Amino acid sequence: MKPTIYDVAKEAGVSIATVSNVINNNGRVGEKTRQKVLKTMEQLEYSPSVVASALTGKKTNTVGLLIPDISNPFFADIARSIEDRGNELGISVIICSTDNLEEKEKKYISLLIRKSVDGFILASGVKSLDLLEEVMEKKIPVALIANDIPSLPITTVTIDDFKGGYIGTKHLLSLNHTKIAMIAEHAWSNIQRINGYKQALLEQNVEPKEEYFIKTEATIERGKQAGLQLLNLEEPPSAIFACNDLLAIGAIEAARELGFDLPNDLSVIGFDNTVLCRLTVPKLTSVSQPIHDMGKKVFDMLLDSDFTNQKTLFMPELVVRESSGKYTDTV
Repeated sequence: MKPTIYDVAKEAGVSIATVSNVINNNGRVGEKTRQKVLKTMEQLEYSPSVVASALTGKKTNTVGLLIPDISNPFFADIARSIEDRGNELGISVIICSTDNLEEKEKKYISLLIRKSVDGFILASGVKSLDLLEEVMEKKIPVALIANDIPSLPITTVTIDDFKGGYIGTKHLLSLNHTKIAMIAEHAWSNIQRINGYKQALLEQNVEPKEEYFIKTEATIERGKQAGLQLLNLEEPPSAIFACNDLLAIGAIEAARELGFDLPNDLSVIGFDNTVLCRLTVPKLTSVSQPIHDMGKKVFDMLLDSDFTNQKTLFMPELVVRESSGKYTDTV
């Protein structure tokens, strides 16, 4: 395997940013450090990739970031982590919010190409696959975060969404819940989370009920509507697993409106572990994604990519708070 910028930084005992500055002859790097990095590059027979050259000095030093909704704390955190990493490396990030609309997606991608951005990071659902393939054909670096398109050879940074759905459901099962509903959004990641949910149920011989599944848009209001629908069933669930924190907060609002006491009458858990989890009443149990590490990694992979299909998978963790509790059948 050919050496990467990570290998050079580790061997030389410096940061990736320092190696990048030496490669591009910018930034304040002492002569002793510069020579040490150059010597390490020579020893490791490291050559900066075509993409790295494009991203850090031969073009515009800008990267386009497409996210579906900047008002969603999860995507705001992604944007912040990517922008912070860009600042460390001297690369500007242009952030575009697509609202999951294909028209806006096409508009922004076309605009950013005209502005000669040196690469794209996509956190949106990517509805314009033809346009994305066109971008890749132009040899413009592309990387995905919190999303994947298995049909395309594209660099991705994701978490194990299947495991996230699995551990969240196992937590509820451990609290004696068997009537567990799921509110999901229309996204590739949610398909994997649903599969993990189903696997955990089947391992406990619990048959998933069709009426306990709702797919909707990722907003608090849609989460509330879904919660009201579930809690008004003839046999309502005792727990709701929402595939993001916004939907979970909506479900909590629905429960409160109907007079449910959390977590005594109903448990609710979310996904993403955003700052909102600590602001809800009760505080929200949620499956955590290491957003900061994921944002840094996707930027570094884009920087060092050689247009190959690189996949990085992070592991989710469950953060237990007050919104999930033991189920006691009082009937």
